[in-house]
Amino acid sequence: MAKQLNLLSTGQVITTALHTEMQRSYLEYAMSVIVGRALPDVRDGLKPVHRRILYAMHELGLTPDRPYRKCARVVGDVLGKYHPHGDQAVYDALVRLVQEFSSRYPLIAGHGNFGSVDNDPPAAMRYTETRLASLSYEAMLAEIAEETVEFVGNFDNSQQEPTVLPAQLPLLLLNGSAGIAVGMATNIPPHNLGEVVDGLIALIDNSELSDEKLFELIPGPDFPTGGEIVGLAGIRETYSTGKGSITLRGVAQIEEIPAGQGRRARTAIVVTELPYQVSKAGWIEKMAELVNHGRIEGIADIRDESDRTGMRVVIELRRDTNPTDVLQQLYHQTALQTNFGAILLALVDAQPRQLSLRQLLQEFLNFREQTLNRLYTHQLSKAESRLHLVEGLLSALSHLDEVIAILRQASDGSTAKITLQSRFDLSEAQADAILAMPLRRLTSLEQQNLQTEFDSLNQQIQMLRRLLSDRRELLKALKKDLRSLKRKYSDGRRTRIEVTGQGSGVREQTEPRSKSKREEPITTEKPKVEEAVLEFTQRGYVRRSAANNQRSARKQKADSGTPDNDLVIQSQIAKTEENLVVMTDGGKVYPVKVGDIPPTNGRARGTPLISLLPNAAASSPESLVTHFLLPNEPETAQLLIVTKLGRIKRLSMTDLVDLTSRGLTVIKLKDDDQLLSAQIAQTGQDVVLATAGGRLLRFKVNDEQLPIMGRTAVGLQALRLRKQEQLVSGVTVSNSDANLLLVSQLGYAKRMPVSALRRANRGDIGTQALSFISKSDALAAMVLAPEEAEVAVVTNNQRVVRIPMDSVNLWGKEGKGDRLPSLKENEKITTVTLLAPVPS
Repeated sequence: MAKQLNLLSTGQVITTALHTEMQRSYLEYAMSVIVGRALPDVRDGLKPVHRRILYAMHELGLTPDRPYRKCARVVGDVLGKYHPHGDQAVYDALVRLVQEFSSRYPLIAGHGNFGSVDNDPPAAMRYTETRLASLSYEAMLAEIAEETVEFVGNFDNSQQEPTVLPAQLPLLLLNGSAGIAVGMATNIPPHNLGEVVDGLIALIDNSELSDEKLFELIPGPDFPTGGEIVGLAGIRETYSTGKGSITLRGVAQIEEIPAGQGRRARTAIVVTELPYQVSKAGWIEKMAELVNHGRIEGIADIRDESDRTGMRVVIELRRDTNPTDVLQQLYHQTALQTNFGAILLALVDAQPRQLSLRQLLQEFLNFREQTLNRLYTHQLSKAESRLHLVEGLLSALSHLDEVIAILRQASDGSTAKITLQSRFDLSEAQADAILAMPLRRLTSLEQQNLQTEFDSLNQQIQMLRRLLSDRRELLKALKKDLRSLKRKYSDGRRTRIEVTGQGSGVREQTEPRSKSKREEPITTEKPKVEEAVLEFTQRGYVRRSAANNQRSARKQKADSGTPDNDLVIQSQIAKTEENLVVMTDGGKVYPVKVGDIPPTNGRARGTPLISLLPNAAASSPESLVTHFLLPNEPETAQLLIVTKLGRIKRLSMTDLVDLTSRGLTVIKLKDDDQLLSAQIAQTGQDVVLATAGGRLLRFKVNDEQLPIMGRTAVGLQALRLRKQEQLVSGVTVSNSDANLLLVSQLGYAKRMPVSALRRANRGDIGTQALSFISKSDALAAMVLAPEEAEVAVVTNNQRVVRIPMDSVNLWGKEGKGDRLPSLKENEKITTVTLLAPVPS
C-alpha cells in the first residue's frame, strides 16, 4: 500500500476563513475576466483579443498593400505570442472583424467564406485568408512604432505587446462592442464615422457644447445592416445616462406581385433590411412557424429572393388581406422589430465605468491628446538627435583637410575619435558619425544634401516645439487628422431614424434605394419612363409638357409667360421617374416626383409647386426658396447653402438621395434666420456672396474654406456683417471671365467682371462693389450676367420689368451704376431673376 503524502508535516499551515478566501479568489477571477477578456478599453475601443490580433497581423507585415495570408497563420501567432486561449475563440474574434454585417467599419479584410447574415458558419481557418484593412492600418497602427503607447511583457515575458493601440478614431463608437463579464455587461451600438468626427471636432472647439447640439451632430446609432430606429427617446436616454433601450425595425415595402396566366396579381410585403444581429434564416423560419400555427394570418407564401445585390424577402399575402395589419403582426411577434439594450460600459484606467456619450468622446480626446504629445516628443527627440549628428558632419566637412590629416596621423580609431572630439569640440556620437561617414559624402552634392537636411530638421524641430508648447496648435493638428480620416473613410448613414415614432416602417415603392440593394422591385406593370420639359414661373407655378414638343416651346419663348404675364424663369428637361428636390426657407427639403406634376396644355398657368408637397409641408408658413434635380453622380457634387444672417454650409448631395415625403432638414437655423439660396456646387469653383450694403466676398469652394458638413450642422460664418445687415445673394462661378449683375433697391444697376474681385477667405469683410447715392438705398440682388440673357426685375408693387443684359453697362468695383427705367413713387426693387432659355 502506497504511503500517503502528509501535507501538514511541515507545519506551514495558514488558517483562513472559507468565506474570506472565496471572496478574494472570486474577485480576482472577476477582475481578470473584466479587464482581460470581456470589456473594451475606452481609448482604442478594443478587447485584448482584438488588440492582439491586429498587433500580430501588423508584426507579420499583413498591410493592405501586401498579399492575403492564411488565417491559421495569424491565429497561430496570436496564440503562441500573446493570447494563450483556445484557437476557436481567436478565430471567431477575427471573423467578426471581417464581417461587414457585424462591423460597421471592418478592421480586417478577408478573402474566402467568413459567414453570412443567415448565420452560416465561416470556413475553417486553413481555408480563409486575411490582411489588415486600410482603416485599421492607418487609424490604429500607423503610430505604433513612435513610442506613443506603453508596451508590457506577454504571458511568459518572451515578447512585448502594447497595452493599447494608438487609435486616431474612437472605434468603441464606430464599431460598437458587446461583452458579458462577471456581474456586468456592455452593449455599445455602432455609429457613423462622419457624424462621430463632427461631434469630436465640435467638442474640441467648445468643451461646454450643449447636449442638444451634440445630439444633433450625432443623431443616433448607425447599424451596418441598416434598418430604422423608432423614436428618439431611447437614443437620448442612452446618450445622456449610458444606458437605454433603442427600438429597431426592419425596412419593408408593399408591392404588387404579378401572377401567372389567368391569375390575379397579389400584394406582397418585401423586406430589404433587418435589424442588427438578426439572422435572416432564423427570422424566416420563426415567421413560417407562426404562420403554420395560425398566430399570424393573411400570409400565403414566403420566399427568400436575396442575392449578391442585397436582401429581398417576399411575403406574399392572401387576397383581401390588409398588408399594414400583417406588417404590425410581424413587428410584434417576430424579430422584424427588436429592442437594442444599449449599455455604454468600458474600461477607464482599468476600471469599468458606465459613460454618457459626452464622457466617452471626452475620454477618447484626452487619450488622443496624450498620444499626440508622446508622438511629437518622440519625433522631436529623433530630429534633435539627427540634427546633432548632421552638425558634426557639416563641421567635419568644413575642415576636411584637417580631419583627413588627423585620420592619417592617428594610430587607431580610438585615437582618431579622441583627437576629433578635442580638436573640434565634438560629442562622442558626432565623432563616431564622422568616422563612419562614407567617402561619397565628400562630394559637393552630398555636402549640399547635408545642408538641406540641416535646414529641414531645424524647421521640423521648430514646428514640433510649437505643437508641444501650444495646446491650441496641438488641437488644430488633431482636428486636421480627424478631417483627413473623415474624407477618406466616411460614408453615408445606413440606419434611418423615425423621429415621431409613428411610422409604419413601410417605404414607398418609388423611393430611391441604395446601390447595394435591389433597385427595381417587382411590380405588376413597369411604369413608362418619358422625358418632359419643366417650366418654373416667377410666381411659383410649374408646368410639365412632353419633351418632343420643343417646337411649340420655342415658339412660346417669345413671350415666356402665361396668360396673366407670369414669366418663365427656368426651364429644364427631366425624366418622369426622377425626383425634383424642393427646398423651403426653413431649411427643409422635400421630393416631388416629376411624373406626379400634372401635364399642362397650351399656355395654361400650371400648378403651384407648393401644392405638390406633402400636406404638412404645403400648409406650413414657410415659402419655397429653390428646386433642383439630383445630379447623376451625387457623390461628386455638393449643395451650397447660404442663409440671410451670413451662415454658409457645404453638404454632400448623397445626403439627399433617399428623401421621403416626410422631408429632411439640411441646416439648423436660428429663430430669426432664413434660408437665402441653395445651389449645386463643385469643388474648385468660386462662391461670391453679396450683402445689402453692397459688399462682395469671393472665395474658393474647397475643404479648407468650406469643409463638407453633416445635414444637422448649423454651418459656418460666411462673412462679417454689419449691424442690421443681411446677405442678399450668393452665386457659384466656374469661370473667372464671367460677369455679375448688381441691382440696387432704388433702381441703379451695373455689370462687373468676377475677376475684379480678389479671392479672399471665408469670414473676411469683403470688398465694396456698389456705391449708393442715397443712405436709404441698398443692394437688392446679385445674379450672374451671361451674354444675350434677360432679367426680370420685380418691384414692391408687383410690377415686372424685363431688361436685356446687354443694356446694362460694364463697370469696375467703383461706382453706383446706371439708372434703370424710372420707378414710381415709393416703389423699390425687391427681386431680380435671370430668365433662362428653354432647353433644346
